[in-house]
Amino acid sequence: MSRIGKLPISLAEGVTIEVSDSNLVTVKGKLGELKQQLDPAISLKIEDGTITLDRETESKDHRSKHGLYRSLIANMIQGVSEGFTTVQELIGVGYKAEVQGQVIDFSLGFSHHIFFVLPDEIKAEAVVERGKSPTLTMTSHDKQLLGQVAAKVRSLRKPEPYKGKGIRFKGEVLRKKVGKTAAK
Repeated sequence: MSRIGKLPISLAEGVTIEVSDSNLVTVKGKLGELKQQLDPAISLKIEDGTITLDRETESKDHRSKHGLYRSLIANMIQGVSEGFTTVQELIGVGYKAEVQGQVIDFSLGFSHHIFFVLPDEIKAEAVVERGKSPTLTMTSHDKQLLGQVAAKVRSLRKPEPYKGKGIRFKGEVLRKKVGKTAAK
């Protein structure tokens, strides 16, 4: 029994939702528009500002998709009304990021700079404070795309386990390893 799939979704103010005949859900809000194709086994009902999803059968596949599509639609509604944000820290001597429009210029200890082009849906901001590690803040209305881009940025220089240098998410806890000790 999908507990997440049964939960109703409340429609935020200023958000409109449309369902086409081919089960294509379109959510529009002040921050943008998102689309998601639903499985034919999942039906969507809109009543009095709340959205509920139902499934045809109790098969394992339909139960899992019930919760999945409920979460996707809830994230779409939250995205077009409030948006999503990720914050990443660049930890290491000389590590920095500069944002120029939709291009981020990374200096991550390599012999060259890395230029990362962002999709149009994502806005980025780099902040450098004296005495603190530089941070990169990215915002978007699309949670899936934002997570994918944040993971790609992190993969440019993953945090290493000995000194902890690299790109990590704010608040991410890294297990450090003990280095070699000199032989006696």
